[in-house]
Amino acid sequence: MTAELNARLEPTGERWTLVFIRELRKPPEEVWGALTDPGRLERWAPFTAERDLGTTGDTTLTMIDGDESTPLPATVRRAEPPHLLEYTWGDDLLRWELEPSGAGTLLTLRHTLPGEDGLGPMVASGWHLCLDVMERLLDGEDVRAVRGEEAKEHGWEDLRDRYAKMFAG
Repeated sequence: MTAELNARLEPTGERWTLVFIRELRKPPEEVWGALTDPGRLERWAPFTAERDLGTTGDTTLTMIDGDESTPLPATVRRAEPPHLLEYTWGDDLLRWELEPSGAGTLLTLRHTLPGEDGLGPMVASGWHLCLDVMERLLDGEDVRAVRGEEAKEHGWEDLRDRYAKMFAG
């Protein structure tokens, strides 16, 4: 089962920022661990991390697609546990904001993309699936990341089309 669509695209100078919002059932401290711990990241994210992302400084995030991996330079610019994590990933900027919401967390991801807004629906559908997996991981399920071409087997194309329609309208 997949969560409802809750995202928008905002112009950011010459770039676009995907603002992706998700309600999670776990408190910010637990979500923070899923966002920063390399062992947990590799279970849900589109990349692996060479170190814990909970402290500032340089690192490498390696994008995984089947047997292919692409290491990209990254810099953790802000790490304010358990509420704010911001890092570069290649030419992208990701900012994760965690707010308490009842017994859970309101997660807001601001993913600033290089180039034109046509990437928005593709990136949104990818994060949608990743966060579906993260939510299941936080709930204690034994899950693994859905990355690259494999995402097509999990409804990525339908999600992309739905986000494209939502962003156009």
